[in-house]
Formats: sequence, structure tokens, C-alpha cells
Amino acid sequence: MKSFTCQTSLLIVFLVHSNALAQNRFVPNYDETAIPAYELPPALVTNAGDSVTDRKLWENTRRPEVLEFFQSEVYGRCPAACEIKHEAVSEKTDAINGKAIRREVDVTMVTGSRSTTMRLLIYTPKSSSNVPVFIGLNFQGNHTIDPAKDISITKNWIRNRGGVKDNKATEATRGTAAGGRWPIETIIDRGYGLVTIYYGDIDPDFDDGFKNGIHRQFEQQMTPIPPGERWGSISAWAYGLSRAVDYFEQDDAIDAKRVAVIGHSRLGKTSLWAGATDPRFKLVISNDSGCGGAALSRRAIGETVARINTSFPHWFCDNYQKYNNNENACPVDQHMLIGLIAPRAVYVASATGDRWADPRGEFLSCVHADPIYRLLGTSGMGGESPPAEFPMAESPINSGHVGYHLRTGEHDVTDYDWAQYLDFADQHVK
Repeated sequence: MKSFTCQTSLLIVFLVHSNALAQNRFVPNYDETAIPAYELPPALVTNAGDSVTDRKLWENTRRPEVLEFFQSEVYGRCPAACEIKHEAVSEKTDAINGKAIRREVDVTMVTGSRSTTMRLLIYTPKSSSNVPVFIGLNFQGNHTIDPAKDISITKNWIRNRGGVKDNKATEATRGTAAGGRWPIETIIDRGYGLVTIYYGDIDPDFDDGFKNGIHRQFEQQMTPIPPGERWGSISAWAYGLSRAVDYFEQDDAIDAKRVAVIGHSRLGKTSLWAGATDPRFKLVISNDSGCGGAALSRRAIGETVARINTSFPHWFCDNYQKYNNNENACPVDQHMLIGLIAPRAVYVASATGDRWADPRGEFLSCVHADPIYRLLGTSGMGGESPPAEFPMAESPINSGHVGYHLRTGEHDVTDYDWAQYLDFADQHVK
């Protein structure tokens, strides 16, 4: 009898626990009619309530206010730019069917006795120097974007996916991200260089309380900053991208004034934040960046602030958790992030099969950033006013300084995406 009672009690506990988990399981909303009521914070009204009607008031007052909100409430505050050192690791003068020079360069970020090294994989056209470049972080290591046997394999922590086990890169993962994600030959043929960095060189993508990667190096510098405002991983990755541009300024093969930063998914969030905080990026590209990237948070479609903070608490500063299921209380939304890039060019892309990233919300961020671009003397999304209708797939909007397209397909980067980015870069970078 005692055994039966014990087993019954355990079963009841199990069922109660399972029911609680089921009730707490996140169920995304994809129904436009079920979007919660919201009002976007005005991008062109100062904290004091003054309308922003000229460039001076935007640059001197409103832009600093918006940037301050994002730093303190969303992405966290970065340390000041640090000293960098660089060292050539390898060079191949006949890469990519003899069209490119491929180099590996270690860039070390130094603060006192501490340092963090990221390895840059650089491709530049063999026939040119001082070229414009695309720079983007990659997910699984530099060796995954090109199957060449002589590209070094990272020894840093790698996420267990794409054939990776025990968080270690292997020979079997060479070239697994080549092709649509990184069409190196196409980029070279168009007259651009390409630079990529494994994002885990800067900060490993797991939560350990900001004690690993570059966060550990800057612990002392973060001490005066309130804990809730200290930088998350997105800020750390963006910081590394900016230090790469510091290196470009010393590299004669690269024109540091013609740099386009590109990112996909969480690294699309990173490219937007890098572009917002560093005006040296001449073009900023967000591919399927979704919540915390280009999509309006207040729509709460697909991934929400609460969901992203629960799954990836290390991406943002701790203050961002105040807005879990409370998006309307946040003083900013993502159209204002895009506005911080103005008047420099920005391109946002979505995919029909990526409802998790809320394609319509990404488009609407561009629409609501348009007035900032027009205030600063650009054509915004083109035409006399921003488009009123969500575009059909494969109908890019690319005549202004704010570009957008919706592509048929899933959460990925494809040849179609790159074709639009290269055309847009020809207008704004080349």
C-alpha cells in the first residue's frame, strides 16, 4: 500500500509539473488581428516634447537621446575603443580561381595586461587596391565559408550544430556555410572585398553571466556602469566589428571609408547596432534580424521580447528584461534604431517563411524610419513618401537610402539576397 501511495504521489507531482510547463510554453502569435494595441514612441519628438524639424536638433538633441535609451535599456553600454595590434597569419595570392588575394590577420584588442584576439579572413580583388568591402561575422568559424584546406580552423568554443560536436570545430565542417551565405567569387567579381570573423572569437554565444570572451577583458572598465546597463553579447560583437574597422584604417588594400556591414539573424541585430554606434559603416545590412533587430517589438509577432530574453538573456543588457511582456513601456522601438543610422544607407531583408522574425514588422520599421532620413536630406525609401503597402515577394524597394525586400523562402541568406545587397552597395558604397 505504501509503495502504491508513493507511486501515486509521484505521478501527481509529475502531472502537475507537466501541466505547469505546458501552460508556460511559449506559443507565438502570427495573427495580425491579434496584435496587442500599441503606439510607437515618436522618433522626432524630444524628451522635452519639442518637435524635431531640422538636422541640428536631431543631431544635437534627439539622436543622442535615442542612442542613450538603446544603450541603457536594450543593448548595454560598451567600453571606449581600445588599442589594437595586428599580425599577418597567412596569405594566398591566387585564391578564388586566381581572382583574389586571401589573407588571415589576427587583430588583438588590448587593455593593460588583458587581450582578446579575433582572426580576420580577408578577400580582396587581385587586380585592385583600396577597395570597398563587406564585413560580416560568421556563426561557425572562418573555415566554414570556404572549403579551402589551408584556412585555419578556430580552436574557440563553437555551437553544436551543422555537424559540430563537443563544441569543437573539425575538418568535416570546412565550407559548410559557403555558397549563398558567402558568395565570395560573386563579391570579388563585383569589385568588392569581403572580410569575415567568427563571432565566437569576440564573445562565445552562451550565457555565463558575462564572464567569458571580451566581457572578461573589460570587467574593470565596466565597474562604474550600473549592472543593468552593462553590455550584452550583441554590443560585444558590434564592438569587435568596430575594432576591425580600426584595423582597416591601417590596411592599404581596404578603403576604410567604404565599408558595408552585413549580418544575418542575431548577427543582423549586431550589424544594425554596429551601424547605429559607429558612423564609419557606410552601408548597414540586416538579413532576417527579427526581434531585437529590425522588427517592431510592440507588434509581438513571432519572437517577442520576453521570449528572446528567456532564451538568450546574454544578448542584451539586463535592463531589457523590464520589457518582457511590457513592450509599450520601452522608450524606444526598432524604427528608431534604423533612424540612428541615418543619413547613411541601410537595407533590411525578410523571408516569407520566416514568420518568427515578423517580416511585416521589419518593413514597418523602415517605413517609420523614413521621416528621419527625409529630415536629413535623403530620399528615405524613395518616391514622394514611403510605400503604403507591404510589398510582394521579390519586389525590392531600393531607390532611396532605406532599402527593403521580402524574399520567398526560409530563414537564411541566399543568392537573391546578395544580388540586392550588391546592387544597393553599387549605389551607396562604390
